[in-house]
Amino acid sequence: MPRHNPRPAGIPRPLTRQPRCGHRPPVSLRPGQPISDQPRFRALSLGAGVQSSTLLALSAEGILPRVDYAIFADTGWEPKAVYAHLDRLEEEIATPAGIPVLRVSAGNIRHDALNPDHRFASMPLHILNRDGRPGMTRRQCTGEYKVKPIKQKVRELLGHPYPARIPKGVFVEQWVGISTDEFHRAKDADVKYMRNRHPLLDMSWSRADCVRYLASRGLADTPKSSCLGCPFHGNAQWRHIRDTSPSEWADVVEFDAAIRQGNARANASGSRLLGEAFLHRSRVPLSQAPIDHVTAAERAALRIAADAADVLENGVEDGCSPWACRGDADALTRDGFGLAT
Repeated sequence: MPRHNPRPAGIPRPLTRQPRCGHRPPVSLRPGQPISDQPRFRALSLGAGVQSSTLLALSAEGILPRVDYAIFADTGWEPKAVYAHLDRLEEEIATPAGIPVLRVSAGNIRHDALNPDHRFASMPLHILNRDGRPGMTRRQCTGEYKVKPIKQKVRELLGHPYPARIPKGVFVEQWVGISTDEFHRAKDADVKYMRNRHPLLDMSWSRADCVRYLASRGLADTPKSSCLGCPFHGNAQWRHIRDTSPSEWADVVEFDAAIRQGNARANASGSRLLGEAFLHRSRVPLSQAPIDHVTAAERAALRIAADAADVLENGVEDGCSPWACRGDADALTRDGFGLAT
């Protein structure tokens, strides 16, 4: 792929520029070198959204060090635009640079939620309890459908698949796409064999910087990465699905109706939901949800503050990442299938 034009005005430069070179093989240790000094390889957690797409392109261009792998965790229910963008990233960015894109999956989150024979890691559904109180189900989907398959692949690449013990000091460097406007999401990995790094924070790049850079690479249409039916969508995202993809809108409306009584496995086992579940935060059926506009009078009637109204329109500000799932950490949760607490 030919190199893009010089960096457009307004896009900040990284702190350091790495020389362009061929694909870097996994790190090998020199005799006498402490085993913990170097990662065995670098892996990018690729969600195919703005920030992780930026990291892949910067690495492929040689502005950042070359990653050895880009790992995409597929929930089985990503928007068509995300799959199309991922294919383009692989074909036009990763493959010419010698970066393998590895697609891993723990199943299809939509199918699993409706399958009474499958253990389901719950989505953060909006709950209306019988007494009228709002709540949310526990958020387990990111760990089950994003983090777990990535960890399994990393262990496999290290040569120590689960449940084998990983020797002390053996680790990989994992890149996570978090920009300066969401720095609060940056966190360390919860296992010793993975060490998170946040190159966009090192470079002081914001999401807007990433968008400008991607536009300079012809990737201005990079989508927001999240499941098609993510309950953290705002009205703008629901409208986009409805107005641009009728088939996907029909899909999420059907799913919303199907999960009204909670997940199928819990219902089949007798642990019925004490209330009703919804995809939209208004806690009405998605087909009837007020996704077009909330008037000032409606906001006053609902006692919606300005910041809450912004979330209602635009969704939770942060994108969905395996290592920094978006959502309100203080949101009401519900243990098992009891009342929200």
